[in-house]
Amino acid sequence: MSVRYKRILLKISGEALAGPQGFGVDSSVADAIASEIKEVCEVGVQVAVVLGGGNIFRGVAGAMKGVDRATGDTVGMLATVINSLLFKESLRRAGAKAQVLSATRMDKVAELLTVERATELFSQGAIVICAGGTGNPFFTTDTAAALRCAELRCGALLKATKVDGIYDSDPVTNPNAVKLHSLTHEEALARNLRIMDAAAFSLCMENQIPIVVFKLTERGNLRKCVEGQSVGSIVRKGA
Repeated sequence: MSVRYKRILLKISGEALAGPQGFGVDSSVADAIASEIKEVCEVGVQVAVVLGGGNIFRGVAGAMKGVDRATGDTVGMLATVINSLLFKESLRRAGAKAQVLSATRMDKVAELLTVERATELFSQGAIVICAGGTGNPFFTTDTAAALRCAELRCGALLKATKVDGIYDSDPVTNPNAVKLHSLTHEEALARNLRIMDAAAFSLCMENQIPIVVFKLTERGNLRKCVEGQSVGSIVRKGA
């Protein structure tokens, strides 16, 4: 396999881990994702993973029900740690080496996330699972993914979703939605496309990080992404 990206950041939503049940972690879904990550690791691609926590708790939703936003977001960050620990087990079952690093110190649960420790793990052939968001409230896991991607000098941010790319409107509610195969960071921001939040897009734009949005559930898509094949949609630096 000839690869375009030697190191990637894979962002997976908590909802994706939930599978058809819509909550918690569906082990069959997690195991299937883990096997695809193991496949690209076997050809020398270094992989960092950021998992969302929406399958367990959403900070914004909690705030609307009377929970303080900062408290809700903190609970959401803890949810990402739960998902990360469970996903590590899926990777272990797939035969991959993985380690959870947390943005918030919790010594009995995970190591503290530092660039130095992540780099060391990459050199050992391990998958680095970045848990705990940014470590601060008021930031989404998309922003955390963009931040970790920049910090760890990943070649691309791969955002795994339920749809096969970026559309000009929601393809679920609009059958006439048009797929955008390629666009710039500036265009994505100007069009207010809701694949990622503005802070995440801005971070990627400032650091010239390409974003590939692809469908998670189609077998082989992750491999195609790291090979540079045309799959999903790509957001990159303008000409």
